[in-house]
Amino acid sequence: MAGVFEVYVKTHFSAAHSLKGYQGDCARIHGHNWIIEVFVKCKELDEIGIGVDFRDVEQAVKDVLQGLDHFNLNELPAFKDVNPSSENIARFLYKELGEKLNSDAVKVSRVKVCETPGAGAFYWEE
Repeated sequence: MAGVFEVYVKTHFSAAHSLKGYQGDCARIHGHNWIIEVFVKCKELDEIGIGVDFRDVEQAVKDVLQGLDHFNLNELPAFKDVNPSSENIARFLYKELGEKLNSDAVKVSRVKVCETPGAGAFYWEE
């Protein structure tokens, strides 16, 4: 069986959101310091033993998060038709980062988004 390497970067961004249709406090606008972990897999290492450069992953994440950081997520086109829940944010990041990072050699494998240190969601595709 062939081995697979998975590297990750962890960061955060701050943003407000509200959940339409939710019965409870989260229906009102509120903010989070979202914690993000992005996992990227690769099967081979280059000549110096690196599968994907952390700096490349970090830069891609920074570029995507720049469009979310310190915004009301409900007002962004990406969340026009869906609630900006942790699950939907994770899916959004997975797809956006996949466009930036995926190649024959590497692939975004999953994204974790946490509203608090103890609650969050993963998104991946099988």
